[in-house]
Amino acid sequence: MLIFSLTYYPKYVGGVEVAIKEITDRIPKEDIVFDMITLRFDSTLPKKERIGNVMVYRIGPTKKNPQPDELVRMPMYMVKVLYPLLATWKALWLNRRERYDGAWAMMSYMGFPLVLLRYFCFTKLPYALTLQEGDSIEHVTRRWRIRIVHFLYAPIYRFPRIVQTISTYLANWARTMGYEGPLTVIPNAVDTEYFAQEFSGEELKELSLRLGKKTDERFIITTSRLVPKNAVDVVIRSLEFLPQTVKFLVLGVGPDDAKLRKLTADLGLSERVLFLGHIDRSEMPKYLKIADVFVRPSRSEGMGISFVEAMAAGIPVVATPVGGIVDFLFDPNVNPDKDPTGLFAVVDDPKDTARAIKAFLDDTALRGRCTINAKRMVKEQYEWNLIAKNMREKVFAELLR
Repeated sequence: MLIFSLTYYPKYVGGVEVAIKEITDRIPKEDIVFDMITLRFDSTLPKKERIGNVMVYRIGPTKKNPQPDELVRMPMYMVKVLYPLLATWKALWLNRRERYDGAWAMMSYMGFPLVLLRYFCFTKLPYALTLQEGDSIEHVTRRWRIRIVHFLYAPIYRFPRIVQTISTYLANWARTMGYEGPLTVIPNAVDTEYFAQEFSGEELKELSLRLGKKTDERFIITTSRLVPKNAVDVVIRSLEFLPQTVKFLVLGVGPDDAKLRKLTADLGLSERVLFLGHIDRSEMPKYLKIADVFVRPSRSEGMGISFVEAMAAGIPVVATPVGGIVDFLFDPNVNPDKDPTGLFAVVDDPKDTARAIKAFLDDTALRGRCTINAKRMVKEQYEWNLIAKNMREKVFAELLR
């Protein structure tokens, strides 16, 4: 099977990359052989490398040790735009040698090479399409690079043998785009033991002191790409409605970095917002453990694995009822028939976001009830062995039949 993914391990790791590795590592090589075409970006990475159960082929222009924020700016951003053409050529060459039984497009953009192969190379490779998009369908389809090739984007949803989505919201997206075939919802999972790991009091104290935390201060945290959909600006504005002792940890990079820093300075909140940039995944659980509340009042969300990671770590979660979030976050006031797992805030409403944050900071019983329920739910429903089994039986079996 040939996998199409924009980035991959070891340097570029997000929800998509984790999902591919966790799933493929749990499927024996004797069952399915996986190859992948991904962008290289970094000239220090080999062009061909085996990672777990996947043989990775890296393509495209490179530079030495590019930083994560460079990948969302020109000229490195243009490498992403060129991926479909480069991947099509590489796939054609590999397929002539390997004779693949099928392909796996990880996100809709990864379907472009498969459509190009079909239309211009007379190669009809059956494929499974996974939807993990976090932006709204309107935002994706209005991007300039999608608008100018819409005649190639629409067929991505026409030809899959099966579509798998990580939320019911994205399942509806697939149908809206015209897909009529087999469809299954299988969410991403998290390494529950990894995010639930305990640290010594000394370790947590050392990190807190390094970040300048005082005895009476509280930390709220987000682990987010700095893009409009993740509404980091709303959390910054919410600080105006919260006590001075509340500080905001921002873990992540993105094109909105400068804009968010300017907003923070303009509001006189520079002492209360800590932009920590890219934090290695190995350090993420420790940062979550020193925080009191996880906050991301998203404007749109395909699923939002960061929320589930925070739940696994035992941190109360404030979110908005958009996209795939409603599949796993249940507010006691909005969903009285469900065991509560977090609190909702109104979209684009800093004052209401502050209300939800303050509720968790002030109400120990509410905090305990939500974190216990959320942690149990994640362990039961968002575990990688279960997800990999479902992918093999419900997606790959249909693809390779």
